[in-house]
Amino acid sequence: MSAENEKKVTDFCNSLEDADLGKSMQYLSEDVDYHNMPWKPVTGHAGVRQVLESFVEGENNLLEKMDIKHTTSSGNIVMNERLETWAIGSVTVDLPVIGMFAFNSEGKINHWHDYFDAKTMAPLTAEMKKVRG
Repeated sequence: MSAENEKKVTDFCNSLEDADLGKSMQYLSEDVDYHNMPWKPVTGHAGVRQVLESFVEGENNLLEKMDIKHTTSSGNIVMNERLETWAIGSVTVDLPVIGMFAFNSEGKINHWHDYFDAKTMAPLTAEMKKVRG
């Protein structure tokens, strides 16, 4: 089961590059607990959409590359280390991220916690405000 879950996490992470949250949501349980550290946690598909729409949906997509460096798992838990490349306007940010994903009995991700340094993201969010108003 661990290898199958590792593949699902990799596929899920890579789906975020496609600018189609509907596709990405298929990997998540309806009651998913999502905590994009150091921001506030959210619950469910609506909460995930609220956080991600301005970053990875349609023409708002700022995610240029998802480079998964390492993946490990034990039981229903998968963790990965990745380097995400984000860009808007003249600003590009390479963001190191550690992700923890837990699966429910239906094979859906029901806990997704990402850990990164918000200071690294600050130039991107400042440029978003400038470009998008």
